[in-house]
Amino acid sequence: MSSEILRLDLSRAAVATWSITDKRYRDWPIVYILDDNSRDSTRHGKLVDVYVGESHNAVARLRQHLSTPEKQHLKNVRVILDETFNKSVCQDLESYLIRMLAGDGAYRVLNRNDGIIEGDYYQRDFYRERFRGIWDQLGIFTRSIPDIMNSDLFKLSPFKALTEDQADSVEDIVKGLLANLARGVGPSTTVVQGDPGTGKTVLAIYMIKLLIDIKTFGSPEDPDNSRFAEFFTEDNRDLLRGLRIGLVVPQQSLRESIKKVFRKTPGLHPSMVMTPFEVGESQGQFDLLVVDETHRLSQRANQPSGVLNAKFPVINAALFGSDDIHKTQLDWIRAKSRHQILLLDAAQSVRPADLPTSLLTSLVSYSRAAGHYFRLHTQMRCVQAGSDYISYIRAFLDPRARAPPPRREFPTYDFRLFDDLGAMHTAILQRNAEVGLSRMVAGYAWEWKSKRQPQAFDIEVGGTRLRWNSTPTDWIASSKSIEEVGSIHTVQGYDLNYVGVIIGLDLRYNPQQKRLSVSRKAYFDKKGKENNPVLGLTYDDADLLRFVTQIYAVLLTRGVRGTYVYACDPGLREYLREFIPRPE
Repeated sequence: MSSEILRLDLSRAAVATWSITDKRYRDWPIVYILDDNSRDSTRHGKLVDVYVGESHNAVARLRQHLSTPEKQHLKNVRVILDETFNKSVCQDLESYLIRMLAGDGAYRVLNRNDGIIEGDYYQRDFYRERFRGIWDQLGIFTRSIPDIMNSDLFKLSPFKALTEDQADSVEDIVKGLLANLARGVGPSTTVVQGDPGTGKTVLAIYMIKLLIDIKTFGSPEDPDNSRFAEFFTEDNRDLLRGLRIGLVVPQQSLRESIKKVFRKTPGLHPSMVMTPFEVGESQGQFDLLVVDETHRLSQRANQPSGVLNAKFPVINAALFGSDDIHKTQLDWIRAKSRHQILLLDAAQSVRPADLPTSLLTSLVSYSRAAGHYFRLHTQMRCVQAGSDYISYIRAFLDPRARAPPPRREFPTYDFRLFDDLGAMHTAILQRNAEVGLSRMVAGYAWEWKSKRQPQAFDIEVGGTRLRWNSTPTDWIASSKSIEEVGSIHTVQGYDLNYVGVIIGLDLRYNPQQKRLSVSRKAYFDKKGKENNPVLGLTYDDADLLRFVTQIYAVLLTRGVRGTYVYACDPGLREYLREFIPRPE
């Protein structure tokens, strides 16, 4: 059984001729793709504009598009027709094609972002298998399905299907923002909290794209059956007209990946994605700043470079009239914007310079009391492990726990403890060959020798020798990454299919005392353990142990399909046997 894929020029004459050949073109659920790709010339690397839609009356719908100024440059149509399709199947196929075209990298998807939700319907699994056949018949994709689904463009796309709790949060946040703008109320601070893998970054990107689409939509020709269709009104468009929006991402690697997505998405621009320092130095005010990984914003502390150290007091003085050393980058965000949406998970703070836990706790309490607090629960990353996996990892790595948690089994998740690092490395290479996007990561328990001596090895355990990541940005997608080891700073915020986690000698377990401990000598992140003389803060071994265990908890929650673990300390390896199965 196969679907028909019909192709014609997008012109009134072509549609008129086509409309009389089969009554199904006027009365049958179909999916269609419009594009501006020339059949006779190459694009020379230029992105192809594409629009995906579904309708019960293809002829009428195409005539609408022909009358729409925004689509006058689109010249080609592909219509997907199938005798077994119904409305639900067409909506699902439409959203599937939108997501895949956005992730392909060769297209600029012109669709509005007004509510792609994972909906269930009769025989959904059967039809989704059929979609793969349609993929092959279309012949328009430049990359394979696995390549697309493993890419940042797909994983961070504003066209991702939202979970119900994500969609509920977006709906309530946007509704509240529009109400505040209509009444002239402000400032306001909204907090979105969620564990690793609950889609905080996806929500941030999705919501910004939705607001931009509401602000710029120009025609009423799109059907009004989507989740957020009610927001597309002239009144809301007027409220958002001129609205200045920015996305703040403290982490360098994740920030660059998001910029790639913004570069290929209509209405978005990479300049909208900023560092906290760029916000502090920017001219004028923002109406809305969305902050991803808010817990990684910095307090006044020794920065990664002397240039940034010099900027901190200058920005403070410019924003507050003097250099108040107690002002943090969160204060900059508040000073530079009328409304803020802060996405955070306090348990993912990994350095002393990060915002203190007490401040994050007060943020959550304040937003709860104001009715501006949202919690994401649905696990999108470690879904095969189940919703308890994250809490399980954090429980057996919690140095403050009075007793270890009971052992849990995750039969549909590939969770293994290795006794040999070489065997784990081999297993990760095999998984990468099978499904792609499988990488080795580690705690910062080895010097970065290869930074200055590219031929040197950083991590040497037994007969296995490995190097740290050779690039600090977009490392996961780099050509060398499969043979290298990523640090917390290159993988926080990312998904991997399989992750192999090397726990170094910075984290140990004392079987006599039955407790976890940290080794300062074996922890090589200077910024991760230094005191803060500016604020008069010192960090003892208990503080460092909290940061190190939180780093490993982040690393152990990157894998979609599985997590492999090797611990260098024999005592820790024995302790972990209580919680993690060994390979058969």
